[in-house]
Parts: sequence; C-alpha cells; structure tokens
Amino acid sequence: MKRFHVNVRVKNLQESTAFYTAVFGAKPTVLKPDYAKWMLEDPRVNFAISHHPENAGIEHLGIQAESEEELGEVYSRLKKAKGAIREEGKCTCCYAKSEKSWITDPQGVDWEAFYTFGESTVYGEPQTKCCPEAADAI
Repeated sequence: MKRFHVNVRVKNLQESTAFYTAVFGAKPTVLKPDYAKWMLEDPRVNFAISHHPENAGIEHLGIQAESEEELGEVYSRLKKAKGAIREEGKCTCCYAKSEKSWITDPQGVDWEAFYTFGESTVYGEPQTKCCPEAADAI
C-alpha cells in the first residue's frame, strides 16, 4: 500500500513540531535538529517538516512506495503525466536511503515518487540532489 507524502518548510521547527504533534495526536517518528517526520497510519501519510526559515511553505508532495514493485507502478504513472521526469536513483536524503524520481506539476509543485530502504545519520549527501531545496544548494 502506498503512502501520501508531504514536506513543509517551516520557520521554527520546535514550534511547528509541537503544533503537528497536537494535530496528529502523535510524536514524530524521526526528530532531528532540522527535521521531523510523522509516519501516520490514520490518515496514512508520511508528513515531514524541515527547517527553512527563509522560504517557509510547501516543499514538495509525493507518493512513497513500500516496495520496488510499487515504485515501478508509481513511476509508470509519472510517465503518463507527460512531464519532465528527473530520475535521482539511489540516494541519501531526509535521513533515509531511498530510490526516487521527481516530476513538477503544471502549477510548479514538485512531486517525488520514492521507495525508502534504510536510514541515514545525515540529511543528504553533497553529490545528491535530494529534495528540490537541496538541488538549489549544490
């Protein structure tokens, strides 16, 4: 079963973590000095926030697959959307090891399709584009 993914850039991580913990009725499953993530079952969503006070708002949306096979299904849907697909492949991003691709919707919102297969102690790797904001920093 796939999971909807949302990443929001926030001005104050502690304040936002407290807010979303109250809204979801659950503590984050991942909490770092610059990042928090809730892997919720009800509603089934991977909701993440990352500290970016200079540019707060929706970072990106996505669909998280639970297997490589599901990722193939989601990827085939990206092709049908007829946008430019940016294949990132295997990478380290958001304290996780994943395989991912990106597409931008007609309004300019970035969408990622990804499968996570491990954890990481770092947000991302310097040579990796990771999330769209990290691509701008490289």
